[in-house]
Amino acid sequence: MTTTSNAAPEFDVAVVGCGPTGLVASILLAQAGHRVVVLERHAEPYPLPRAVHFDHEVGRILQACGVGPEVREIIEPADVYEWRNGTGTTLLRFGIAGDAPSGWPSSSMFTQPVLEEILERRARSLSTIEIRRGVELAALHQGDDRVELVDTAGGTVTARWAIGADGANSTVRDLLGIPMVDLGYFFDWFVVDVIPDVPTVWSPMNVQICDPARPTTAVSGGPGRRRWEFLRLPHEPAEQFHTEANAWAMLESWDVRPDNARMERCAAYTFQARYAETWRRGRVLLAGDAAHQTPPFAGQGLCAGVRDAVNLAWKLDLVLRGLGNDALLDVYDDERLPHVSRAIEFAIELGKVICVPDPDEAAPRDAAMAPMVTDEPMPTPGLPGLSSGCLDLGSPFAGHLFVQGAVDGVPFDDVHGAGWRLVTTDVSGEVDPAIAEWFASIGGSIVPLADPDLTYARWFGEHPVTWALQRPDFYLYGTAADAASAGALLAGLRAHLGVTVAG
Repeated sequence: MTTTSNAAPEFDVAVVGCGPTGLVASILLAQAGHRVVVLERHAEPYPLPRAVHFDHEVGRILQACGVGPEVREIIEPADVYEWRNGTGTTLLRFGIAGDAPSGWPSSSMFTQPVLEEILERRARSLSTIEIRRGVELAALHQGDDRVELVDTAGGTVTARWAIGADGANSTVRDLLGIPMVDLGYFFDWFVVDVIPDVPTVWSPMNVQICDPARPTTAVSGGPGRRRWEFLRLPHEPAEQFHTEANAWAMLESWDVRPDNARMERCAAYTFQARYAETWRRGRVLLAGDAAHQTPPFAGQGLCAGVRDAVNLAWKLDLVLRGLGNDALLDVYDDERLPHVSRAIEFAIELGKVICVPDPDEAAPRDAAMAPMVTDEPMPTPGLPGLSSGCLDLGSPFAGHLFVQGAVDGVPFDDVHGAGWRLVTTDVSGEVDPAIAEWFASIGGSIVPLADPDLTYARWFGEHPVTWALQRPDFYLYGTAADAASAGALLAGLRAHLGVTVAG
């Protein structure tokens, strides 16, 4: 149904869902000056743990939301992720120590309610965000310049654009009639979150026990917390397996008992591997679990949603300010879906290692994998860059994730911001003033590095370019070897955004 009105929409963007994806999108849009309303069906924040991991790229996105120092206080960096069989033989070991390319730990373990509290507090501090809890969506209608959202109490909200970030059982997705592509890979697990009475050092911090007698995950749940996940075997009745008593029974072998720990949560969890066929329908876009769900083994569920949020936020920002054509939004899922699909595929491949309840099937797996393990962990497997969308595809390294170094010991983004940045070690080169002025009009800035730190010195030393054009989501639009080529790169971006280049 279409809707028309002479009155201007109340908001620039309505976000349905107040989880990490919705909050990150809202904060980034509000920081750019846009009026945002967040509609959340739950009257109070969900108090129990769910996601427990994010990667270095997501850490940098959270930093862009203005909460970097607070988030660093609530994480437990995880250097190594180990996979063992039932006898303790290592089958896989990967990870890196120290900061990853984005200036954050490769893996950070955290407690979701604590992170959401930080994000919601940040959102409420911004004058252009309004959060409305206890509002359940019943209908939405689109017009030429607006979306009208109707709640179950009969209230309405109008916005120029809407984002459905309302989870795996998305009402927005259902109202739009967007089907899911189901890859048909799922298993039934039991998730148990525990707070030990006495702080304990677990080694390794994160481990998968690939034991056909009981495939088990044991990982950090953030500082002071621990999570176990137990696979329900085919012969076990669900109603008997998913009980608190059974959870304590399975924890006994880990020396975790009611007299030395508190159980914070135990819940049945059947993971999914699926994604929405399209992520845009008119003026409404999907993000996070509303657009895709993945098995947990690569720790990319929350990460994928936060990546959606930052990708969508900068595109909507330019469209709302009239600095970009709304065709930019047509390439949103073109950019994100291949990345999400690879994350899902990788998680499925990892799942095929652990979700093996048959000893005869596990034996050849162990024999093939164990000899490949070395004393040094393998690098954490990376996800692909972008291969289509708003990129100068003819430019070297376009679509690659760019690094974050430091300026006099301070993270680069905290000094120069996290928008469009043309970073260069060619400090004597000058870009044409007219195109530089246009670049500034979209929030871009040119950052010469007269004395680059080790991170930037290494990156530019390893890549035969001296100019790198970083998008607000930290992927490279493109690169250039000299100032003239850098100016041409900016002119190409201006054309790409749908703005006519002056002759």
